[in-house]
Amino acid sequence: MPNYVFNPITLQYEVHEGPRWHRSARIVLAVVAAAGLCWLYFWIYTSALGLDLPKTMRLKREAAEWQSKLYRMDRKLDLYETSLEGIEDRDDRVYRSIYGLSTLPADARSATLGGTGRYEALEAEGAGPELRHTVRRMDNLVKRSYMQSMLLDEVHGVSLTAGDMVSHIPGVPPIIPDRSMFHLASPFGRRIDPVYGGTRFHEGQDFAAQAGTPVFATGDGVVVKADFKFTGYGNEIIIDHGFGYRTRYAHLSKIGVAVGTHVRRGDEIGAVGSTGKSTGPHLHYEVLYRGTPVNPWQFMNLDMSADEYRAMVESRRKDALPRKKSSLELLKDRGSR
Repeated sequence: MPNYVFNPITLQYEVHEGPRWHRSARIVLAVVAAAGLCWLYFWIYTSALGLDLPKTMRLKREAAEWQSKLYRMDRKLDLYETSLEGIEDRDDRVYRSIYGLSTLPADARSATLGGTGRYEALEAEGAGPELRHTVRRMDNLVKRSYMQSMLLDEVHGVSLTAGDMVSHIPGVPPIIPDRSMFHLASPFGRRIDPVYGGTRFHEGQDFAAQAGTPVFATGDGVVVKADFKFTGYGNEIIIDHGFGYRTRYAHLSKIGVAVGTHVRRGDEIGAVGSTGKSTGPHLHYEVLYRGTPVNPWQFMNLDMSADEYRAMVESRRKDALPRKKSSLELLKDRGSR
């Protein structure tokens, strides 16, 4: 509003303009006052009343929603991990045990995916510890699920040949069960060492018999060792029967198979001898399940008749011989040339 001052000379009211800085000062004062009122409002709203600004309220609401999502995701991951642990435990205790497959080491299951530096990028982008923890759990769950899938594929592959399991597991004595041809010597378990003395654990069953007595494979499998030596087990054969089973035939006088030979139950593979650390002619026979010696008595029946055993051996001998072709087959072969 203009300032009017009475002029006694002109006897009129005239507009009186003060210094120009007065106007500028009034503008500055108005701005400062407005800023002060704004600050006072902000202070009363946030500090005195404890209220949040609209933007802060929106960010807090979004943060609460994400926190709720992370919580629900963690609960689902708990459920998934519990289910996966049940599958892993059933695989180790049931499926892999039935088929004699080795289990996955615990440290391999619990190993983190990609090392500890994998989540540095998340931290650099400002992700909080809860988010990083959830991402890590998801990655490890994916890794464990993939590994378990591969293990179950292995079990499935072995189960396709499970029909052959009965013939592969060692189930008969390694020599003809004719008691006039052998007698049982040192059994499985602790005994006095016949050479060095002292108590030692004997990992197999000894069959004392005359040198040259035939030794037979006790189950279908593949020869993985056929070793000639003068110490320890002497001349020995190891057959891998699959499904976690192996058998050892030691102190042999001769070996009739080579590494890689596929044998079947009842095939003659060697003869009783006294090679290696031995005090007389005998067969040292072991059954190993997943690398651990077990009592061979659990896998053979010495009450089996000698005639039945000889019939099995003869049947295997005939199957092993090359079959002669009939004259009709010979004529067909000639005609196809």
